[in-house]
Amino acid sequence: MSVGVLLMTHEAVGKALISAARHVMPKLPMDVDAVEVPPSADPDVMRTLTAKHARDLDHGDGVLVLADLYGATPCNIGLSLSELGVHLRCVSGLNLPMLLRVLNYSDKSLTELTEIAASGGRGGIFIDHA
Repeated sequence: MSVGVLLMTHEAVGKALISAARHVMPKLPMDVDAVEVPPSADPDVMRTLTAKHARDLDHGDGVLVLADLYGATPCNIGLSLSELGVHLRCVSGLNLPMLLRVLNYSDKSLTELTEIAASGGRGGIFIDHA
């Protein structure tokens, strides 16, 4: 068993990140899916759809939700899934280094992956002081 990964993003972000991850790792070691929330979406309809995606990803070890922006609709929908009985942890500020770091530790628990995701996202930021 392993943790499933669900990207909760604004339109076109999640699928692009999965595509970029496949460029680096042609065979992803974990089940990864994306729910992209269009601006005109009904949050209740999206919550129901997202819950199905999350349940499909949960093979017994839970789901790591990686959201693009804390407080925005995609993140709020992801966070609300726990109210629907989905076993999850959520990390916001999604970027490609965060996703790749998670995928490199597919054997870790949901709790460990939460910290790995946050550390990977922060560690992928570089400031050139030249």
